[in-house]
Amino acid sequence: MAKAALAPCLPRPSQSRHEKPYSGKYWDNHAKGTYACAGCGQDLFSSDTKFESGTGWPSFYREIAKGRTLNRADHSGGTERTEVLCSRCGGHLGHVFDDGPKPTGLRYCMNSAALTFIPANNGAK
Repeated sequence: MAKAALAPCLPRPSQSRHEKPYSGKYWDNHAKGTYACAGCGQDLFSSDTKFESGTGWPSFYREIAKGRTLNRADHSGGTERTEVLCSRCGGHLGHVFDDGPKPTGLRYCMNSAALTFIPANNGAK
């Protein structure tokens, strides 16, 4: 059952697998830092790979380290997409598409509700 694979502590919009465009808190975030899984805290994406996709969701062209996310086929909503899950807790993060920028050509289109933003230290001690 799909719901069993979802991290229980993820916010409701992430569990329903849909967040309205331009409604999440990170789609227009331009601060430097790291985006982690809201369910388990695993680092997933760097602000260095975030780009303006024009979709209304935070978009990245690469995960922060290989293996931080898992992909699986998603046939919901009458269309075929690739769902992105956290590799640690299995929480739904969003979807990945092959229309992103170079160097990967990928667009990880994530739900803000599935992420936690950790601001960069900015050299402070």
